Order: sequence, then structure tokens, then C-alpha cells
Amino acid sequence: MIIETLVVSPFAANCYVIGCEESKSGAIIDPGDEAGRILQAVKRLGLKIEYVLLTHAHIDHIGAAKEVSEATQAPLALHKADLPLLQAGGGGPRFGLPAPPCKEPDLWLEEGDKITVGRYTFEILFTPGHAPGHVCFYQPRSGIIFDGDVLFQGSIGRFDLPGGNYETLMRSINEKLMTLPDETIVYSGHGPRTTIGRERVSNPFL
Repeated sequence: MIIETLVVSPFAANCYVIGCEESKSGAIIDPGDEAGRILQAVKRLGLKIEYVLLTHAHIDHIGAAKEVSEATQAPLALHKADLPLLQAGGGGPRFGLPAPPCKEPDLWLEEGDKITVGRYTFEILFTPGHAPGHVCFYQPRSGIIFDGDVLFQGSIGRFDLPGGNYETLMRSINEKLMTLPDETIVYSGHGPRTTIGRERVSNPFL
């Protein structure tokens, strides 16, 4: 699988450009800012973007979503429970930031849905707690998961923002992520990648 990580926005959020080596089908996960840079990566990789996927709708993950979706003509996908957050500018005003341009999602994501990018099929895991409509994108054959702001290397997502809840977040981690194989590679919304096994034994929150 093609995976390119772009660290964008003042929040240093990870945007992922992913694709199939054979078909050159691709997707963009969490385009938080710097649409031009993201689109340059897409062009350099020679990908045809099929989806713009949002793990959740906080401002650092949606800032370039409208521009990237329109430029690639790819549908924007989000869980419906995060629509109010999207419409509120991702919470940007809470940090004194202007709300980014917003568009209505074209596709609603639900637990158990599948998204296919070339020869890779991703399972949608509903993982609220950091945000009401947070989802993860799990590719079992490759053993990878794009988990947004649920689990980080040595840490977990914030639960003190509107719509966040500690008990719900920990339930998502324990029931959805900690049940995955130890060798599963975790691509988080911030910071370096890790594995389920590493976090199981070393993450102080677990």
C-alpha cells in the first residue's frame, strides 16, 4: 500500500494520502490544512482519489476537506454524529480560529461499512469518546489502522473537548483497538506510528 504522511496545520496533524500500487486508486484521510501541499502529493504519486475520509470533524482534521474534495471530485465521508461539529467549524472558534470552509458530506460512515481503494478494503470502526462520531479505518490484510485521535504512541486522545467522554473513549480503545492483533500498525492523527502490541504493554493510560 502507498502511504504518505503529511504533517499539516498549526496543530501538527497527520494527513494521510494512501493508494493502491496496482490500480493507482487512492484516498485522503484527514486533510487538516494545506490543501495545495496535499494535492501536490496526490499528483506526484499519480493517484486517482476515490474518497476524502474524515476520522472526525475537529478543525485540525477538516481544514482542507472542502477544497481537497472539490479539487479531486471525490466524495467527502464522515460519521453523521459529527455533522454538528463539522457545521460548527470543527471547534475552531473555541481556539480563536476562524471556521474553515465547510461542505455537506457526500457519504455517511457507519460501523461495519467497508471502503474499497483499489485492492484494499477498509473496515469502518465506530470509536467515539474523543468526538461523538469518531471512526477508524482498519485494513486487516495489511495489518494497519488509521485511528485519528483515539490512540497515540504513549497516550490517548483528549476527552475534555465538547462531545468528548473519558469512559466512552476507553471503551472504544479496549473494545475496538485492543482486540486487534499486536502487530497491527497504528497510524494516528498526531505523532509517530506505533503498534497495538506496543501500546498494550507500555501505554500508561492502558
